[in-house]
Amino acid sequence: MNKVYASAAEALAGVVHDGQTIAVGGFGLCGIPEALIAALRDSGAKQLTCISNNAGVDGFGLGMLLATRQIRKMISSYVGENKEFERQYLAGELELEFTPQGTLAEKLRAGGSGIPAFFTKTGVGTIVADGKEVREFNGEQYVMERSLVSDVALVKAQKADKAGNLVFRRTARNFNPVCAMSGKITVVEVEEIVETGEIDPDDVHLPGIFVHRIVLNKNPEKRIEQRTVRAK
Repeated sequence: MNKVYASAAEALAGVVHDGQTIAVGGFGLCGIPEALIAALRDSGAKQLTCISNNAGVDGFGLGMLLATRQIRKMISSYVGENKEFERQYLAGELELEFTPQGTLAEKLRAGGSGIPAFFTKTGVGTIVADGKEVREFNGEQYVMERSLVSDVALVKAQKADKAGNLVFRRTARNFNPVCAMSGKITVVEVEEIVETGEIDPDDVHLPGIFVHRIVLNKNPEKRIEQRTVRAK
């Protein structure tokens, strides 16, 4: 099975549609699938629910999809640094489901693991627990959180082999593995593609069973990923 596509647009062709739930990896602007987000914008798909730790910034990352009004709802942990997001939300034009960061990660991981729901202490006694089941275990209160499964997951990795086994680069790994797990179809943007078998199995961060399509982006912009070294 050939998982490698010639461009981000081709990788999303026939995959993204109006009204879907899309999980997008990244933390802030670190480790975001830049080319895939741009291709999603260009696809014209609208009324999307986006699951992402944040909503990008104005004009970059998921901020591009907010500018074109393609996102109907965000399921996020942090939404600062985006004035258009703020404007749409306060105007009632954008739905928002706030989720604690660790809970969001676990909801994605659980969805990819076939676990429909789980209990956590995070959010008990706050608006996070409103409308959710709260149960006592060993004298402590826990709130039930439902897992997340996305129609499509857009993920960024450093390297992939042609079977889809992935290697992430340091903190750019962040939400990408759990987003990949959550996707019914997972499309991965990478900076390097090697032959199957070239990655040592012990070096694989996410196995190819979770990956359906791969696209090469050798020179991403990486607005926030910078190497800083001490002056000699």
